[in-house]
This record gives sequence, C-alpha cells and structure tokens, in this order.
Amino acid sequence: MTDTRAAVPGASNRDAALKALYDDVFNKNMFPFWASSVDVAHDEIKQLMGTQKALPFLWSYDKDIAPILQRSAELIHMDDSERRSLILVNPGLSPRRATVSTMYTAYRLNDPNEVMPPHRHSPSAIRFGLTGKSNFTGVEGEDITFGPGDMVLTPIDAWHNHGNTGDEPAVNLSVLDLPLVETLSAVYFEHDYAESGVAKKVQSARFPSDYSARVYGAGGLRPRFLDHHRGSGLSSPMYVYRWDAMREALERFKDWDGDPYEALMIEYVDPLTGGPVFKTITFFAQMLRPGERTRPLRQTASLLVAPFQGSGHSMVDGKRFDWTEFDTLAVPGGSWCEHVNGSETEPAILFVASDEPALKAFSLFRKWGRDASGDVVRMI
Repeated sequence: MTDTRAAVPGASNRDAALKALYDDVFNKNMFPFWASSVDVAHDEIKQLMGTQKALPFLWSYDKDIAPILQRSAELIHMDDSERRSLILVNPGLSPRRATVSTMYTAYRLNDPNEVMPPHRHSPSAIRFGLTGKSNFTGVEGEDITFGPGDMVLTPIDAWHNHGNTGDEPAVNLSVLDLPLVETLSAVYFEHDYAESGVAKKVQSARFPSDYSARVYGAGGLRPRFLDHHRGSGLSSPMYVYRWDAMREALERFKDWDGDPYEALMIEYVDPLTGGPVFKTITFFAQMLRPGERTRPLRQTASLLVAPFQGSGHSMVDGKRFDWTEFDTLAVPGGSWCEHVNGSETEPAILFVASDEPALKAFSLFRKWGRDASGDVVRMI
C-alpha cells in the first residue's frame, strides 16, 4: 500500500508530533501500548516490542560440552571457584542465565576427591548423574553418592554440598528454576554454614546414607514414627531417586501401549503426596521403544530434554534436531514437538524437566496435540 500521508495537509506536522510523543514516552520510561511495527521509528521502542523469546536449541555433549569441561578441569581449580559448571544459555535469551525462560541446565565436572563447602539458596535444583560412580551431594545431613541415572534433590533452603568422593572424574547435569526465581526477584544464596553455632566446611551426617531408599523406597508405605518434614519441608522428603528403580519401572511397561504423544513417561514424585518433587519444576523419564515416534504435542510448559540412553531426533516447530546421549534440547513453551527413536532394535530414554507445576499453580497449563489425521485437538 502506498503511503499517502505526505499528500494530506498537516501530515508532516503529525509525524513530527508523533515522533516527539514517542521520544517523551521512552525518556519517561514508559511503553506505548498502541504502537504497531509500522508506525514506530524509535529504536528503543522497537526493542521493547521485540521481547526476548526462548528458541528451540540443541547442545551437543560430545562436540561442545565435554571438551570445554575437560579444559576447565585443567585450568579452573577449587581455589578459583567452587563451581566448575557450564550453564547452557538459550541464544534467544542471552545474556540471561536461562536455557528456557524458567529453567537452566548446567553440566558439572568434579575432579577426584574434591568436595565443596555447604551452601543453600532459594532456587530449587536437582543433580542427575551422567558419568562416574562417585558423584557426591550431601543434603541436610544425608550423604549421597550417586552414579549414572540417579537424581538427587537440593531443595529450596536445604543446606547441601557437591563433589566427588572417588578416584575418577565424574560428571553430572543440574537443572535449576533460577530464571523463574530471578524473574520474581527472590534469588538468594547463603554460605555461612554452622552447626551449634560453630562454622563448618563439611556437614555432619545425621542420617544413614541409604535413608531416602529405606524410608521412601516402597511405594504406598509411610512410616508413622518418623518426621517427614526434612530441610525446609518445601519439597519431596526423598532426596535421591535411583536409576535402577526407574529403569525397572520402565521395563515393566515396555510392552504396554503407552501414550501416543509421550510414549512411556514416568514422573518422579513426592512419595507423601504423589505430586511433583518441587512446587515449580517436575521431572520425567521418557522411553521411546525401538522405532517409536510420538505424535506432535504442543504445551504451555517449557521442557529441557536430556537423552540418557540411545539416539534419535526431535522435530521442534518444524526444525529437526538430531540428538544422542547426554545432549540437551531446549523446547520452549508453545512449541510443537515430536520425538523419534533412531534405532529399530534398542530403546531411547530421555530425562525431561518441565515447569509444568509453576504453570498449573497459575492455571496456565494447557496441551494440544495433532491426531492421526493431523487435526489439532485440545487435551488440557
């Protein structure tokens, strides 16, 4: 369409007045809600209109993450930093420490026999073992040594420390809700750990190392003689979820039909309530049987997908991402996504984090799928 404003008497005066109006709006730290992309020349307002949005993105463990972790182990020592971790930054959200809008994934390499001092914080976090048998996390007096596939909670306000108690390097993957907590201006960290008023660099063990499994490892049974208010009491009291138990559960269902949109998906839950382990994020193990392909699914929840076993690819908003073990795939909320197991003989297992609980708390969780004929159906 041809712009005829110049031919209309007074149009140039209006343009000048409009520019002055937008200048004043910006200078007074406001935003013109009526603005459209065609009538705004002011650069700052254009930036405000172009808000950041997470993009579908894949990080390769073998090509990108592992080589940098190994170099960091040679150059960064505990005297330099107590956290030798790589945070995955979504290119659509940079420079925010965010892999999707509400969560971030970080990979941590611990050298043999190094354990960091205790700390606690407002973000909730988990550690998921990738390599090595001696990853270590002490949580509120429960010393937990974990290996590949084991998931350890470090809940909000729970004193904890990390490290490696073995003689070989160990790598684990972390997921935190820090971007969400940061958005709410509620982030804090504390490092002044003390017992009976005495500052300490190591937590004393107050529970047996197998406490979580011994107390909560049998579903449907709750010991009444124990206090289940552990740490701050704001998360699951079961601090470690062993891979053997999850793998056994997946195997029990491998011949079932499963869900056409999610295949075989099992959630890690609070053994007392059956709800998610945290109020903000939840976690799943998802098995794709040999050759299995899920139907396209779209949800308001954002996902962090970390293949743990096998290889395959995912289609996210029409773009293909080929993945293998220990990669991370960011699936922003609102994206169409489907997964494909690339093997005709072996299963693929994905470790998945989701901000579904946070969205449910605000009644914002929705799901849509495409049925066999390609039509969109609303599921939640």
